[in-house]
Amino acid sequence: MPRSPTTWCRRRSTCPPSRSPPSSRNLSPVRPSAPRGSANRPASRRRRQWWPPSVPQPTSTSPTCRSDRPTSPWRRREMTNADLRIDGDRLLRRIGDLAAIGPIEGGGSCRLALTDEDRDGRDLVVTWMHDLGLDVGIDGIGNVVAVRPGRTDAPPVMTGSHIDTVRTGGRYDGNLGVLAGLEVLETLAERGIETDHPFAVAFFTDEEGARFPPDMLGSLVYVGGMGIEEALDITGIDGAVVGDELDRIGYRGPYPCPGPAPHAFVEFHIEQGPVLEAEGVTIGAVTGVQGISWTEYTVIGQANHAGTTPMHLRHDAGFAAAAIVTHVREITTRMGDRQVATVGRLELHPDLVNVVAGSAVLTVDLRNTDESLLQQAEADLAGFVADLAAVEGVGITTRSLARFEPVVFDERVVDTVAATAERLGHSVARMPSGAGHDAQMLARVCPTGMVFVPSHDGISHNPTEHTDAADLVAGADVLLQTMLALDGGADT
Repeated sequence: MPRSPTTWCRRRSTCPPSRSPPSSRNLSPVRPSAPRGSANRPASRRRRQWWPPSVPQPTSTSPTCRSDRPTSPWRRREMTNADLRIDGDRLLRRIGDLAAIGPIEGGGSCRLALTDEDRDGRDLVVTWMHDLGLDVGIDGIGNVVAVRPGRTDAPPVMTGSHIDTVRTGGRYDGNLGVLAGLEVLETLAERGIETDHPFAVAFFTDEEGARFPPDMLGSLVYVGGMGIEEALDITGIDGAVVGDELDRIGYRGPYPCPGPAPHAFVEFHIEQGPVLEAEGVTIGAVTGVQGISWTEYTVIGQANHAGTTPMHLRHDAGFAAAAIVTHVREITTRMGDRQVATVGRLELHPDLVNVVAGSAVLTVDLRNTDESLLQQAEADLAGFVADLAAVEGVGITTRSLARFEPVVFDERVVDTVAATAERLGHSVARMPSGAGHDAQMLARVCPTGMVFVPSHDGISHNPTEHTDAADLVAGADVLLQTMLALDGGADT
């Protein structure tokens, strides 16, 4: 007899989510209680376990291709479920409810990873997951995966994103993908739709990297790109340690890292750029993600009097930092539109109006869709910095904060997103993503794609971040139908 696996679920607290005492936030192995209505659920829809600690990653992660079958389940589904749509009002309400946690001026939110605000956002989303009767699991880095059973115990068709934000976060970045995923699962439940594979929605820890570098930390650990012990030891910009903060907020779970690979993964996200809006296109079928290189530079000069120190005798860390900033822009001018670069943080010390800066710290973000060109930009900047240090008589040290190669998404998933959008009557464009996303990590272990919708004026990481409600709903409908297509079979 096979062993009945223990399901690891987050215990529900009787206290309000934002006020539960630490002792009630423990993660413990419990047997799953039957969700509401489970007694009347068909045997094929009762809970099955996909993510027990003993489950190995599957050796094959390619979606089953059924297009050559003359009576494929997908063709049957087109006749029965082509009109299936999500509840747009419910999706928008949940987006508003989550945005109300960690509010900042201008209508945005600040929920830096593993802060109290992040904990409260997690508690709200996990409550919604439990209310839908989903199997909820939490792993050692705090990733949360909620599963709706399918006819089989196969790896699930998964969607998801993140709910942590930058300090100046809007209400859609990341949140949209998680809440639209919940909406997909609730829509299927309301209509009594059975799927061959389980369907799952996840939110990953510290996607933004705004508190703990690197960005996309949770999904990186999930796919085995970083060991769990190394990740737990990361120190944030405020001196906090990842493992300590996971314990403090009650989200260091018992599931192992890396986690099992899904059958396929599709992430729904706002574009965070101006392309779709400028071209008047509703849906972006994302072809891949730019490579990312984050480097921190520390310049050590000599603090001195601003009035009495001759210019030729200065060791000015502020000037050296400014020269790096200028050269970063020159690199993008020479290399063309595919190369983008940003100096996102710049600090001078002692930061006084009448003192030559004794030290400076700045960060450089380089991105390109072509790995060889990204390496070229890195080499150009490294050579310039070495020469600058010698000429100005300053010391310059570097520290790599993150380095990810460009990612190309699975062509079959990209084609499915594009075809689904067209079938639903939406304009669609194939495009790369300029921003990093959890999907680029999942692409290491399973066929992956993304769905984009327009961002007004291309603005994101800003409280004024906005996407029209009609586009949000359209993208969620595309997500729903794309997941059904990747499943390969569903009946009403």
